[in-house]
Amino acid sequence: MLDYDEEAAVYDATRGGVPRAEAAARAVLGLVPPGARTLLDIGCGTGLVTERIAAGRPGLCVSGTDAAHGMARVARQRVAAVMLADARRLPVREAAVDAVTAVWLLHLLREEGAARAVVAQAARVLRPGGVFVTTVDKDAAHDVGSDIDEVFAPYLSPSPSDGTERIIEYGAASGLDVVGSAVFRGHGQGRTPLSAAHGVRRGYYASRLVLPGEAAERIARALTALPGPDRPRAEPEYRLLAFRRRPAG
Repeated sequence: MLDYDEEAAVYDATRGGVPRAEAAARAVLGLVPPGARTLLDIGCGTGLVTERIAAGRPGLCVSGTDAAHGMARVARQRVAAVMLADARRLPVREAAVDAVTAVWLLHLLREEGAARAVVAQAARVLRPGGVFVTTVDKDAAHDVGSDIDEVFAPYLSPSPSDGTERIIEYGAASGLDVVGSAVFRGHGQGRTPLSAAHGVRRGYYASRLVLPGEAAERIARALTALPGPDRPRAEPEYRLLAFRRRPAG
């Protein structure tokens, strides 16, 4: 698994930077009701998306949380209120906020029960009628029918932690009903064989691939042998789901 304290220094530059963050923020805000006054972005990372959510909705009070010291440190340079916190145990009172967002978080939660716990926490801190917006099927969005995908195919995890049906099930159990969805483009995220090989060796795909023994090195070698090793394949399109917390009683 990646060390996100170390990854913070290069995260934005290697994940599509501002164009991807702006696309994500626009899509998120399209699902947040205009009457929302407070929004908590959990797993906010470097705060690049969080900052743009705040800028895109003047009057919306936006705060963030992240479990990695390095990420939170960078985020605090962009967002005034960022807490260091595990998303499974948010230090926020019940029914405290109008909206909760989780962008590119749930797919990382491979530990049994972790994604369910995060969805439950999002529901807990939402006021009745509040909205939870999260990415789903994040890793699958990168499957664009390319030769890279063919190399990855035999090693794909059979049960991603952010699968749509799974997250809908978790939401329903916590009093959250689906009320909308959106897609946005992952600008700058079109993989090349060389970048994919580097990612495999760095552990970027731990949430997507099952790589026993020497499998990571075998995949990396197969990727570097593909034609056009520096040519980006198609960019992914990420999906968001919006849930509303049921009224009390």
